[in-house]
Amino acid sequence: MRKLFVLVLGLFLVTQVIAQEEQKEEDGPKIAFKDSKHDFGDIHQGDVVEYTFKFANEGNEPLVLSNVTTSCGCTATNWPRDPIAPGDGGEITVQFNSAGKMGTQNKFITVVSNATNSRARVSIKSNVLPPKRK
Repeated sequence: MRKLFVLVLGLFLVTQVIAQEEQKEEDGPKIAFKDSKHDFGDIHQGDVVEYTFKFANEGNEPLVLSNVTTSCGCTATNWPRDPIAPGDGGEITVQFNSAGKMGTQNKFITVVSNATNSRARVSIKSNVLPPKRK
């Protein structure tokens, strides 16, 4: 009976430690995007298109974006440099220049921050058609 009690007590303590560890992992800022993908559909070569990804800080500490990188020089971004308070949101505007591109285009934007999910990724897609005739 004593061994059973020690075993149950040990299991209880282990589950409490695991629960506390999980709680610690959730503390801090957390970036959550409303949409993680956007499809521009068919566009013509030379078109410049833009989309704004909206996000929120669902954590309990200020969110700071330290870098936003793109997978191609044809894609530019504009992002907030100031901390985002818990519960507040922000926007990352992505601009794609289709000059010199043809066919299906998939571009990835990596958001580096102090969030618990520190490397978030969003993407844009388009199908670039030949230039419009004048």
